[in-house]
Amino acid sequence: EVQLVESGGGLVQAGGSLRLSCAASGFTGFTFDDYAIGWFRQAPGKEREGLSCISSSDDSTYYEDSIKGRFTVSRDNAKNTVYLQMNSLKPEDAAVYYCNADLYSSHDYWGQGTQVTVSS
Repeated sequence: EVQLVESGGGLVQAGGSLRLSCAASGFTGFTFDDYAIGWFRQAPGKEREGLSCISSSDDSTYYEDSIKGRFTVSRDNAKNTVYLQMNSLKPEDAAVYYCNADLYSSHDYWGQGTQVTVSS
């Protein structure tokens, strides 16, 4: 089964940067580049929200309005890894960040999450 492991979270001051990684493994029949990868976050007391995704076909990307211009998603298929570069972090960006791998909308998998804390 596909496994996703997020890393790169931590404590950062407002205005700072972090780069999250989502490393994938366990593929059978399909390869990493068959999967669209999404980034989500969930703050305490709030619902999980979708932030960004990168497609499986042409690496097209999507960003939710609150992170446009500050976050950048990219993928390295040779390393089975997707990154989320987060700049100009704000206290409201604090949350647990998750990645999700979606196989042509038929199956999807979640990582365990990585905590991001932003101090003001």
